[in-house]
Amino acid sequence: MVVHESRKYGFARALKQELDKVQPRGAWVHVNDVAGFIGPEVFKTREQLVRAALEDTVMGKLHGLFVGLDVCSTLHMPISLDDLDWALDQIMPANPGYLMALPSKNDPMLSYLTTSFQDHVRLRHAFDYKVNDAMWAFYQRIGIIDDHHQFTEHAGDPVWVYYQYRLAKGDTRSRDAIEAEGREKMQDVQARGVPLAIGHGERVWEMDPELTARIARLYEDAKVSLWAALTPEFVGTIPNAVSIATQSQDRADYIAHPASGETLSASALAALETLRNTWGGDIPDVQIVISDGLNAKAIMDEGHLAPYVETLREELHAAGLTAGQQHLVMTHGRVRAGYAIGDILFAQAPPSTPKAIIHVIGERPGTGHHNFSVYLAAPKAHVWAAKQVDHDIVRVLSGISDTAMPPAAAAEMTVHLLKGHWEELR
Repeated sequence: MVVHESRKYGFARALKQELDKVQPRGAWVHVNDVAGFIGPEVFKTREQLVRAALEDTVMGKLHGLFVGLDVCSTLHMPISLDDLDWALDQIMPANPGYLMALPSKNDPMLSYLTTSFQDHVRLRHAFDYKVNDAMWAFYQRIGIIDDHHQFTEHAGDPVWVYYQYRLAKGDTRSRDAIEAEGREKMQDVQARGVPLAIGHGERVWEMDPELTARIARLYEDAKVSLWAALTPEFVGTIPNAVSIATQSQDRADYIAHPASGETLSASALAALETLRNTWGGDIPDVQIVISDGLNAKAIMDEGHLAPYVETLREELHAAGLTAGQQHLVMTHGRVRAGYAIGDILFAQAPPSTPKAIIHVIGERPGTGHHNFSVYLAAPKAHVWAAKQVDHDIVRVLSGISDTAMPPAAAAEMTVHLLKGHWEELR
Protein backbone atom coordinates (compact mmCIF):
# COMPACT_ATOMS: atom_id res chain seq x y z
CA MET A 1 0.00 0.00 0.00
CA VAL A 2 2.80 2.41 0.81
CA VAL A 3 4.33 1.76 -2.62
CA HIS A 4 1.03 2.57 -4.31
CA GLU A 5 0.62 5.70 -2.20
CA SER A 6 4.13 6.95 -3.04
CA ARG A 7 3.43 6.41 -6.74
CA LYS A 8 0.27 8.47 -6.35
CA TYR A 9 2.24 11.37 -4.92
CA GLY A 10 4.88 11.02 -7.61
CA PHE A 11 2.15 11.34 -10.23
CA ALA A 12 0.70 14.39 -8.46
CA ARG A 13 4.14 16.03 -8.38
CA ALA A 14 4.61 15.38 -12.10
CA LEU A 15 1.17 16.83 -12.76
CA LYS A 16 2.02 19.95 -10.76
CA GLN A 17 5.26 20.39 -12.69
CA GLU A 18 3.40 20.24 -15.99
CA LEU A 19 0.78 22.70 -14.79
CA ASP A 20 3.48 25.07 -13.54
CA LYS A 21 4.70 25.37 -17.14
CA VAL A 22 1.39 26.86 -18.30
CA GLN A 23 0.45 28.85 -15.17
CA PRO A 24 2.45 32.12 -14.84
CA ARG A 25 2.30 32.01 -11.03
CA GLY A 26 2.45 28.26 -10.70
CA ALA A 27 -0.44 25.89 -10.11
CA TRP A 28 -2.05 24.75 -6.89
CA VAL A 29 -2.41 20.99 -6.72
CA HIS A 30 -4.37 19.89 -3.68
CA VAL A 31 -3.91 16.27 -2.66
CA ASN A 32 -6.39 14.80 -0.21
CA ASP A 33 -5.86 11.53 1.64
CA VAL A 34 -9.07 9.83 2.81
CA ALA A 35 -7.37 7.72 5.45
CA GLY A 36 -9.68 5.17 6.98
CA PHE A 37 -12.56 5.19 4.51
CA ILE A 38 -11.97 1.64 3.31
CA GLY A 39 -12.70 0.16 6.73
CA PRO A 40 -11.71 -3.11 8.39
CA GLU A 41 -10.40 -4.49 5.11
CA VAL A 42 -7.35 -2.28 5.83
CA PHE A 43 -7.47 -0.78 9.33
CA LYS A 44 -8.13 -2.60 12.58
CA THR A 45 -7.01 0.00 15.14
CA ARG A 46 -6.87 3.73 15.72
CA GLU A 47 -3.07 3.49 15.73
CA GLN A 48 -3.11 2.18 12.17
CA LEU A 49 -5.34 5.07 11.14
CA VAL A 50 -2.84 7.54 12.61
CA ARG A 51 0.05 5.82 10.89
CA ALA A 52 -1.66 6.01 7.48
CA ALA A 53 -2.44 9.71 7.93
CA LEU A 54 1.13 10.49 9.01
CA GLU A 55 2.62 8.48 6.15
CA ASP A 56 0.58 10.39 3.60
CA THR A 57 1.34 13.75 5.19
CA VAL A 58 5.07 13.03 5.09
CA MET A 59 5.05 11.66 1.53
CA GLY A 60 3.01 14.60 0.30
CA LYS A 61 5.40 17.11 1.85
CA LEU A 62 8.47 15.26 0.56
CA HIS A 63 6.99 15.58 -2.93
CA GLY A 64 6.42 19.31 -2.47
CA LEU A 65 2.65 18.99 -2.50
CA PHE A 66 -0.09 20.70 -0.53
CA VAL A 67 -1.51 17.63 1.18
CA GLY A 68 -4.59 17.49 3.37
CA LEU A 69 -6.38 14.76 5.27
CA ASP A 70 -9.80 13.32 5.80
CA VAL A 71 -9.17 11.60 9.12
CA CYS A 72 -12.14 9.29 9.03
CA SER A 73 -13.51 5.84 9.69
CA THR A 74 -16.40 3.85 8.36
CA LEU A 75 -18.87 2.68 10.93
CA HIS A 76 -17.86 -0.93 10.44
CA MET A 77 -14.37 -0.15 11.74
CA PRO A 78 -13.62 -0.76 15.44
CA ILE A 79 -12.93 2.96 15.97
CA SER A 80 -15.10 5.10 18.21
CA LEU A 81 -15.94 8.80 18.21
CA ASP A 82 -13.45 9.33 21.04
CA ASP A 83 -10.83 7.40 19.08
CA LEU A 84 -11.16 9.88 16.23
CA ASP A 85 -10.48 12.78 18.61
CA TRP A 86 -7.42 10.92 19.89
CA ALA A 87 -6.23 10.27 16.34
CA LEU A 88 -6.52 13.96 15.44
CA ASP A 89 -4.41 14.92 18.45
CA GLN A 90 -1.68 12.49 17.35
CA ILE A 91 -1.73 13.68 13.74
CA MET A 92 -1.89 17.46 14.08
CA PRO A 93 1.74 18.03 15.16
CA ALA A 94 2.64 16.95 11.59
CA ASN A 95 0.64 20.00 10.40
CA PRO A 96 -1.24 18.71 7.35
CA GLY A 97 -2.30 21.38 4.87
CA TYR A 98 -5.97 21.09 5.77
CA LEU A 99 -8.61 18.79 7.21
CA MET A 100 -11.96 17.84 5.78
CA ALA A 101 -14.97 18.55 7.98
CA LEU A 102 -18.74 18.21 8.27
CA PRO A 103 -21.34 19.98 10.44
CA SER A 104 -21.03 16.99 12.77
CA LYS A 105 -18.72 14.01 12.71
CA ASN A 106 -21.33 11.94 10.86
CA ASP A 107 -21.55 12.01 7.07
CA PRO A 108 -25.23 11.42 6.19
CA MET A 109 -24.49 10.53 2.58
CA LEU A 110 -21.68 7.98 2.93
CA SER A 111 -22.37 6.96 6.54
CA TYR A 112 -18.87 7.41 7.86
CA LEU A 113 -17.24 9.49 10.59
CA THR A 114 -14.83 12.35 10.08
CA THR A 115 -13.74 15.68 11.53
CA SER A 116 -16.46 18.09 12.67
CA PHE A 117 -16.48 21.86 12.17
CA GLN A 118 -15.96 22.32 15.89
CA ASP A 119 -12.92 20.04 15.79
CA HIS A 120 -11.20 22.63 13.61
CA VAL A 121 -11.72 25.28 16.25
CA ARG A 122 -10.49 22.96 19.02
CA LEU A 123 -7.38 21.96 17.10
CA ARG A 124 -6.46 25.54 16.26
CA HIS A 125 -6.74 26.39 19.93
CA ALA A 126 -4.79 23.34 21.11
CA PHE A 127 -1.96 23.51 18.57
CA ASP A 128 -1.81 27.26 17.96
CA TYR A 129 -2.72 26.93 14.28
CA LYS A 130 -4.81 29.37 12.29
CA VAL A 131 -6.69 29.66 9.04
CA ASN A 132 -5.13 31.72 6.28
CA ASP A 133 -5.31 35.51 6.53
CA ALA A 134 -7.87 35.94 3.76
CA MET A 135 -10.29 33.52 5.42
CA TRP A 136 -9.80 35.10 8.84
CA ALA A 137 -10.55 38.52 7.33
CA PHE A 138 -13.70 37.03 5.82
CA TYR A 139 -14.79 35.77 9.25
CA GLN A 140 -14.28 39.28 10.58
CA ARG A 141 -16.19 40.84 7.70
CA ILE A 142 -19.27 38.73 8.35
CA GLY A 143 -19.11 39.27 12.11
CA ILE A 144 -18.05 35.82 13.32
CA ILE A 145 -14.73 37.18 14.63
CA ASP A 146 -14.37 40.61 16.28
CA ASP A 147 -11.57 43.17 16.04
CA HIS A 148 -9.79 41.50 18.95
CA HIS A 149 -9.74 38.16 17.12
CA GLN A 150 -12.31 36.61 19.43
CA PHE A 151 -15.46 34.74 18.50
CA THR A 152 -18.65 36.81 18.63
CA GLU A 153 -22.18 35.82 19.62
CA HIS A 154 -22.72 34.79 15.97
CA ALA A 155 -20.31 31.83 16.22
CA GLY A 156 -22.21 28.65 15.44
CA ASP A 157 -25.18 30.55 13.98
CA PRO A 158 -25.87 29.36 10.40
CA VAL A 159 -28.88 31.71 10.12
CA TRP A 160 -26.62 34.71 10.66
CA VAL A 161 -24.19 33.44 8.03
CA TYR A 162 -27.08 32.92 5.61
CA TYR A 163 -28.18 36.51 6.25
CA GLN A 164 -24.66 37.74 5.43
CA TYR A 165 -24.62 35.58 2.31
CA ARG A 166 -27.89 37.04 1.05
CA LEU A 167 -26.66 40.59 1.70
CA ALA A 168 -23.54 39.84 -0.34
CA LYS A 169 -25.81 38.64 -3.16
CA GLY A 170 -27.61 42.00 -3.13
CA ASP A 171 -30.77 40.81 -1.36
CA THR A 172 -32.80 43.88 -0.28
CA ARG A 173 -35.30 42.10 1.97
CA SER A 174 -35.43 42.75 5.70
CA ARG A 175 -33.21 40.85 8.07
CA ASP A 176 -36.26 39.17 9.61
CA ALA A 177 -37.45 37.91 6.21
CA ILE A 178 -34.04 36.53 5.23
CA GLU A 179 -33.45 34.86 8.56
CA ALA A 180 -36.92 33.30 8.47
CA GLU A 181 -36.05 31.85 5.06
CA GLY A 182 -32.75 30.56 6.45
CA ARG A 183 -34.47 28.80 9.34
CA GLU A 184 -36.98 27.24 6.93
CA LYS A 185 -34.19 25.89 4.73
CA MET A 186 -32.42 24.43 7.74
CA GLN A 187 -35.61 22.78 8.92
CA ASP A 188 -36.03 21.20 5.48
CA VAL A 189 -32.56 19.66 5.75
CA GLN A 190 -33.06 18.48 9.31
CA ALA A 191 -36.43 16.96 8.42
CA ARG A 192 -34.56 14.59 6.11
CA GLY A 193 -32.56 13.34 9.08
CA VAL A 194 -29.40 15.35 8.37
CA PRO A 195 -27.88 16.87 11.54
CA LEU A 196 -26.66 20.46 11.39
CA ALA A 197 -24.19 22.15 13.73
CA ILE A 198 -26.20 24.91 15.38
CA GLY A 199 -24.78 26.74 18.37
CA HIS A 200 -22.07 25.21 20.52
CA GLY A 201 -21.36 23.85 23.95
CA GLU A 202 -19.84 25.60 26.94
CA ARG A 203 -16.78 26.35 24.82
CA VAL A 204 -17.01 27.43 21.22
CA TRP A 205 -15.14 24.35 20.00
CA GLU A 206 -17.61 21.97 21.61
CA MET A 207 -20.70 20.79 19.77
CA ASP A 208 -24.09 21.53 21.23
CA PRO A 209 -24.77 18.85 23.89
CA GLU A 210 -27.98 17.74 22.21
CA LEU A 211 -26.20 17.30 18.87
CA THR A 212 -23.36 15.44 20.59
CA ALA A 213 -25.88 13.04 22.11
CA ARG A 214 -27.63 12.56 18.77
CA ILE A 215 -24.39 11.68 16.98
CA ALA A 216 -23.61 9.19 19.74
CA ARG A 217 -27.04 7.59 19.27
CA LEU A 218 -26.47 7.30 15.51
CA TYR A 219 -23.11 5.68 16.17
CA GLU A 220 -24.58 3.13 18.57
CA ASP A 221 -27.48 2.37 16.23
CA ALA A 222 -25.02 1.81 13.38
CA LYS A 223 -23.08 -0.71 15.42
CA VAL A 224 -26.25 -2.63 16.31
CA SER A 225 -27.47 -2.53 12.70
CA LEU A 226 -24.14 -3.63 11.30
CA TRP A 227 -23.96 -6.76 13.43
CA ALA A 228 -27.63 -7.68 13.17
CA ALA A 229 -28.66 -10.83 11.27
CA LEU A 230 -31.80 -11.82 9.40
CA THR A 231 -33.77 -13.88 11.89
CA PRO A 232 -35.42 -17.19 10.97
CA GLU A 233 -38.73 -15.71 12.13
CA PHE A 234 -38.42 -12.83 9.67
CA VAL A 235 -37.33 -15.04 6.77
CA GLY A 236 -40.41 -17.16 7.51
CA THR A 237 -42.63 -14.15 6.70
CA ILE A 238 -41.24 -13.85 3.16
CA PRO A 239 -43.43 -15.76 0.67
CA ASN A 240 -41.70 -18.59 -1.20
CA ALA A 241 -38.34 -17.81 0.39
CA VAL A 242 -35.33 -19.84 -0.70
CA SER A 243 -32.44 -19.33 1.73
CA ILE A 244 -28.91 -19.23 0.31
CA ALA A 245 -25.58 -17.96 1.60
CA THR A 246 -22.22 -16.66 0.43
CA GLN A 247 -18.83 -17.99 1.46
CA SER A 248 -18.58 -15.67 4.49
CA GLN A 249 -18.14 -17.86 7.54
CA ASP A 250 -19.84 -15.41 9.89
CA ARG A 251 -20.61 -11.72 10.28
CA ALA A 252 -17.05 -10.84 11.27
CA ASP A 253 -15.66 -12.59 8.19
CA TYR A 254 -18.25 -10.85 6.01
CA ILE A 255 -17.32 -7.39 7.32
CA ALA A 256 -13.55 -7.87 7.28
CA HIS A 257 -13.29 -9.74 3.97
CA PRO A 258 -15.69 -8.33 1.35
CA ALA A 259 -14.71 -10.88 -1.27
CA SER A 260 -16.19 -13.66 0.86
CA GLY A 261 -19.60 -11.99 0.61
CA GLU A 262 -19.31 -11.67 -3.17
CA THR A 263 -18.84 -15.41 -3.77
CA LEU A 264 -21.67 -17.93 -3.47
CA SER A 265 -21.35 -21.00 -1.26
CA ALA A 266 -21.44 -24.50 -2.72
CA SER A 267 -24.91 -25.07 -1.29
CA ALA A 268 -26.12 -21.81 -2.87
CA LEU A 269 -24.80 -22.87 -6.27
CA ALA A 270 -26.64 -26.18 -5.98
CA ALA A 271 -29.89 -24.47 -4.94
CA LEU A 272 -29.69 -22.07 -7.88
CA GLU A 273 -29.09 -24.87 -10.35
CA THR A 274 -32.10 -26.69 -8.95
CA LEU A 275 -34.23 -23.57 -9.30
CA ARG A 276 -33.05 -23.03 -12.87
CA ASN A 277 -33.89 -26.63 -13.75
CA THR A 278 -37.45 -26.23 -12.44
CA TRP A 279 -37.96 -23.35 -14.87
CA GLY A 280 -37.06 -25.44 -17.91
CA GLY A 281 -37.63 -23.23 -20.92
CA ASP A 282 -40.01 -20.93 -19.06
CA ILE A 283 -37.38 -18.52 -17.72
CA PRO A 284 -38.89 -15.44 -15.99
CA ASP A 285 -37.92 -11.91 -16.95
CA VAL A 286 -36.96 -11.00 -13.37
CA GLN A 287 -35.58 -12.72 -10.30
CA ILE A 288 -35.87 -10.96 -6.92
CA VAL A 289 -32.97 -11.34 -4.48
CA ILE A 290 -33.03 -10.12 -0.86
CA SER A 291 -29.79 -9.73 1.13
CA ASP A 292 -28.87 -8.53 4.59
CA GLY A 293 -25.99 -6.42 3.26
CA LEU A 294 -24.40 -4.16 5.86
CA ASN A 295 -27.71 -3.51 7.62
CA ALA A 296 -30.11 -6.40 8.18
CA LYS A 297 -32.39 -4.12 10.20
CA ALA A 298 -33.06 -2.13 7.02
CA ILE A 299 -34.61 -5.27 5.58
CA MET A 300 -36.42 -6.41 8.74
CA ASP A 301 -37.91 -3.10 9.92
CA GLU A 302 -41.69 -3.04 9.66
CA GLY A 303 -42.97 -1.30 6.55
CA HIS A 304 -39.77 -1.81 4.55
CA LEU A 305 -39.48 -5.07 2.59
CA ALA A 306 -43.13 -6.16 2.36
CA PRO A 307 -44.55 -3.00 0.71
CA TYR A 308 -41.59 -2.87 -1.66
CA VAL A 309 -41.92 -6.48 -2.84
CA GLU A 310 -45.72 -6.40 -3.02
CA THR A 311 -45.76 -3.21 -5.09
CA LEU A 312 -42.85 -4.44 -7.20
CA ARG A 313 -44.72 -7.57 -8.20
CA GLU A 314 -47.88 -5.60 -8.97
CA GLU A 315 -45.94 -3.16 -11.16
CA LEU A 316 -44.08 -5.93 -12.97
CA HIS A 317 -47.35 -7.69 -13.73
CA ALA A 318 -48.91 -4.45 -14.98
CA ALA A 319 -45.90 -3.97 -17.25
CA GLY A 320 -46.37 -7.44 -18.73
CA LEU A 321 -43.19 -8.81 -17.12
CA THR A 322 -42.82 -12.13 -15.36
CA ALA A 323 -41.00 -12.63 -12.06
CA GLY A 324 -39.77 -15.85 -10.48
CA GLN A 325 -42.15 -17.05 -7.79
CA GLN A 326 -39.33 -17.69 -5.34
CA HIS A 327 -37.60 -14.96 -3.36
CA LEU A 328 -33.90 -15.73 -2.95
CA VAL A 329 -32.94 -14.66 0.59
CA MET A 330 -29.16 -14.40 0.88
CA THR A 331 -27.18 -14.32 4.12
CA HIS A 332 -23.97 -12.25 4.15
CA GLY A 333 -24.68 -11.04 0.64
CA ARG A 334 -22.87 -8.26 -1.19
CA VAL A 335 -23.85 -6.62 -4.45
CA ARG A 336 -21.66 -8.76 -6.68
CA ALA A 337 -23.18 -11.91 -5.23
CA GLY A 338 -26.40 -10.80 -6.93
CA TYR A 339 -24.58 -10.71 -10.24
CA ALA A 340 -23.27 -14.24 -9.61
CA ILE A 341 -26.88 -15.38 -9.13
CA GLY A 342 -27.84 -13.95 -12.52
CA ASP A 343 -24.85 -15.63 -14.14
CA ILE A 344 -26.29 -19.01 -13.14
CA LEU A 345 -30.02 -18.44 -13.56
CA PHE A 346 -29.93 -16.72 -16.95
CA ALA A 347 -26.96 -18.40 -18.64
CA GLN A 348 -29.24 -20.67 -20.69
CA ALA A 349 -31.81 -18.05 -21.73
CA PRO A 350 -32.05 -17.00 -25.40
CA PRO A 351 -28.97 -14.76 -25.91
CA SER A 352 -30.84 -11.67 -27.14
CA THR A 353 -33.48 -11.80 -24.39
CA PRO A 354 -33.05 -9.26 -21.56
CA LYS A 355 -33.17 -10.70 -18.04
CA ALA A 356 -33.00 -8.88 -14.72
CA ILE A 357 -31.82 -9.42 -11.16
CA ILE A 358 -33.50 -7.03 -8.74
CA HIS A 359 -31.32 -7.15 -5.63
CA VAL A 360 -32.71 -5.66 -2.41
CA ILE A 361 -29.85 -5.14 0.05
CA GLY A 362 -29.33 -3.36 3.38
CA GLU A 363 -27.24 -0.19 3.12
CA ARG A 364 -24.28 0.83 5.22
CA PRO A 365 -25.73 2.03 8.55
CA GLY A 366 -25.10 5.41 10.15
CA THR A 367 -27.97 7.71 9.25
CA GLY A 368 -30.54 6.18 11.58
CA HIS A 369 -32.93 5.68 8.65
CA HIS A 370 -32.15 1.95 8.22
CA ASN A 371 -32.20 2.45 4.46
CA PHE A 372 -31.94 -0.31 1.88
CA SER A 373 -30.89 -0.12 -1.74
CA VAL A 374 -32.04 -1.88 -4.89
CA TYR A 375 -29.48 -2.88 -7.52
CA LEU A 376 -31.00 -3.40 -10.95
CA ALA A 377 -28.89 -5.56 -13.27
CA ALA A 378 -30.79 -6.06 -16.52
CA PRO A 379 -28.64 -6.88 -19.57
CA LYS A 380 -29.37 -9.34 -22.33
CA ALA A 381 -28.85 -13.00 -21.51
CA HIS A 382 -25.62 -13.33 -23.50
CA VAL A 383 -24.01 -10.83 -21.09
CA TRP A 384 -25.07 -12.99 -18.15
CA ALA A 385 -23.73 -16.09 -19.91
CA ALA A 386 -20.36 -14.38 -20.42
CA LYS A 387 -20.31 -13.30 -16.73
CA GLN A 388 -19.72 -9.70 -17.76
CA VAL A 389 -22.21 -8.02 -15.42
CA ASP A 390 -20.59 -5.51 -13.07
CA HIS A 391 -21.29 -2.12 -11.50
CA ASP A 392 -20.69 -0.19 -14.73
CA ILE A 393 -23.92 -1.47 -16.33
CA VAL A 394 -26.07 -1.61 -13.20
CA ARG A 395 -28.49 0.99 -11.86
CA VAL A 396 -29.21 1.57 -8.21
CA LEU A 397 -31.93 3.16 -6.10
CA SER A 398 -30.77 4.00 -2.59
CA GLY A 399 -32.09 5.63 0.55
CA ILE A 400 -35.24 3.48 0.67
CA SER A 401 -37.09 3.25 4.01
CA ASP A 402 -40.27 4.38 5.71
CA THR A 403 -38.46 7.59 6.74
CA ALA A 404 -36.75 8.35 3.41
CA MET A 405 -37.82 7.17 -0.08
CA PRO A 406 -41.05 5.20 0.58
CA PRO A 407 -40.65 1.52 -0.37
CA ALA A 408 -43.78 1.43 -2.57
CA ALA A 409 -42.60 4.51 -4.49
CA ALA A 410 -39.18 2.89 -4.89
CA ALA A 411 -40.84 -0.21 -6.35
CA GLU A 412 -42.66 1.89 -8.93
CA MET A 413 -39.38 3.63 -9.81
CA THR A 414 -37.62 0.26 -10.10
CA VAL A 415 -40.03 -0.95 -12.79
CA HIS A 416 -39.92 2.44 -14.50
CA LEU A 417 -36.12 2.20 -14.73
CA LEU A 418 -36.28 -1.42 -15.86
CA LYS A 419 -38.70 -0.66 -18.68
CA GLY A 420 -36.67 2.34 -19.80
CA HIS A 421 -33.45 0.35 -19.78
CA TRP A 422 -34.91 -2.49 -21.83
CA GLU A 423 -36.34 -0.03 -24.34
CA GLU A 424 -32.80 1.29 -24.77
CA LEU A 425 -31.51 -2.25 -25.34
CA ARG A 426 -33.95 -2.67 -28.22
